[in-house]
Amino acid sequence: MNHKSLFIALEGIDGSGTSTHSHLLKGFLESKGFKVHLTMEPSESEIGKLVRKYLKDKNIPPATDALLFATDRNLHYHNDIKKKLEEGYIVISDRYIESSIVYQSAQSDKISVEWVIEINKFVDFPDVTIVLDIDPKMALARKEVKEFEKFEDNSFLDKVRDIYIKRAKKEGYFIINSDDIIEIVQEKIQKIVLNKLKT
Repeated sequence: MNHKSLFIALEGIDGSGTSTHSHLLKGFLESKGFKVHLTMEPSESEIGKLVRKYLKDKNIPPATDALLFATDRNLHYHNDIKKKLEEGYIVISDRYIESSIVYQSAQSDKISVEWVIEINKFVDFPDVTIVLDIDPKMALARKEVKEFEKFEDNSFLDKVRDIYIKRAKKEGYFIINSDDIIEIVQEKIQKIVLNKLKT
């Protein structure tokens, strides 16, 4: 049994496949003998539940969204992610800090990337961030539930996608086109993670 810890975040616009590929990656790594902890944001905490409720409310100010996400993440990281990493788990998070940086800065010109990073300064960044890239029209067409949240809008997601790509290139994140066959996309993700585990 390998006990090397690693913190992985899968990112991307709504409908890009982060949830599907997080679960597939967990199963793959467990089959290789790794201890894996799968989590997500918003988290399952009471704060996370509040965030989920507000995701459906278009009247909530963008700064409130950002602060709530940061609060949820602070609790999530220190009470869950960090502990699992210390126990030798590979932690996979379906969305993490990059989602806040991208989505909240896209919501308002008054919210800067720097400010979102500042309010999240009490948590660590992942060891590996993988951005799943897809055209927003295709992403929304994938969704089974047609009662969309406030962020699930083509024009807004175009903006979000653009920021994701710019951020990924600037920070050296991995970018994978998720408009491909699921098995091919997952294979690319697995290759990135296995290479990281070898270093």
